[in-house]
Amino acid sequence: MNKDTNIHNDLFERIAALITEARRQTVRMIDTAMVCTYYEIGRYIVEDEQDGKARAEYGKAVLKDLSKRLTARFGRGFSVDNLQNMRNFYTEYAPVLQTSSEKYETPSRKSPVIKYETPSRKSPAKVSPEYRFTLSWSHYLKLMRIKDPQERRFYEIEARENHWSLKELERQFDASLYERLSLSRDKEGIMQLAQKGQIVEKPEDLIKDPLILEFTGLPALPRYSEKRLEQHLIDNLQNFMLELGKGFAFVGRQVRLSFGEEHYFVDLVFYNRYLQSFVLIDLKRGKLKHQDIGQMQMYVNYYDREMRLPHENPTIGILLCRDKSDAVVEYTLPQDNNQIFASQYQTILPSKEELKKLIQNK
Repeated sequence: MNKDTNIHNDLFERIAALITEARRQTVRMIDTAMVCTYYEIGRYIVEDEQDGKARAEYGKAVLKDLSKRLTARFGRGFSVDNLQNMRNFYTEYAPVLQTSSEKYETPSRKSPVIKYETPSRKSPAKVSPEYRFTLSWSHYLKLMRIKDPQERRFYEIEARENHWSLKELERQFDASLYERLSLSRDKEGIMQLAQKGQIVEKPEDLIKDPLILEFTGLPALPRYSEKRLEQHLIDNLQNFMLELGKGFAFVGRQVRLSFGEEHYFVDLVFYNRYLQSFVLIDLKRGKLKHQDIGQMQMYVNYYDREMRLPHENPTIGILLCRDKSDAVVEYTLPQDNNQIFASQYQTILPSKEELKKLIQNK
């Protein structure tokens, strides 16, 4: 291949990348415009109902007539149920749009920015940089089914900041991410989750107890070896990293540590870019023992002394186990411990009721 061909290939790739990104942005803009339009349709419906004194029979008749006429002109997407969803969307989010923008992150350059100022019947909604409808309509349909406003706001922020697909949003909700993060937080911390999402500033912010590993397909009872669990996690690495949380990068598995003629192996090694720390994970199929904690302490000490660079923060160790005694963990580790943590894991999705019981018992 000659030099001119290489230059032409480079030109082609740069133009192709430009077109691909433009198409992505176009799709995002179309989704945003559609969501904003649905919000406005909901507003018109609510205002019309208020003029009709909010009689239930009046509302049903209006939606039925609207559905028929809009479908005839614009095609699918305007069923009575969907118009009702638009109405609900407005009633749920109109109060949110009137609150302070301090509850929302400053938008990035790549994210479209939308806020509706409280509009009058005669004036159209205006765009302002305080609020963003950046998720798809399907995302908002899912979010509206979450009854707790704080929980709903948390999932909205996380879906937006982490670019969750609808499937990922549904999985995190089904796996009770909000409840599990709430376990280690006081009332002020739980409120912060609702206002800002998950902020990773210290090791404790990463810890979930339990971790939900239903994507491995393993049974609830531990009729499998630690190596088999490790292999299933590697086979589903993307899902596992999503479950671990923000900022994780995979480093290796069965990473060898050598002390003279003795060799030890860390099951999984990650790096967290938010904390700038190595994260070591050891898998324990049964109940956690104090010897397991001591071994993890050795691994952490090794990484701190031999692997950590001067600008990096202390290494974090996480022991994933089927069962643990909090007392054993507490008395094995020093009182000021902020490096080694023990979390239980489950290979099936717990019910919301089970998670609520855990929160109440903390």
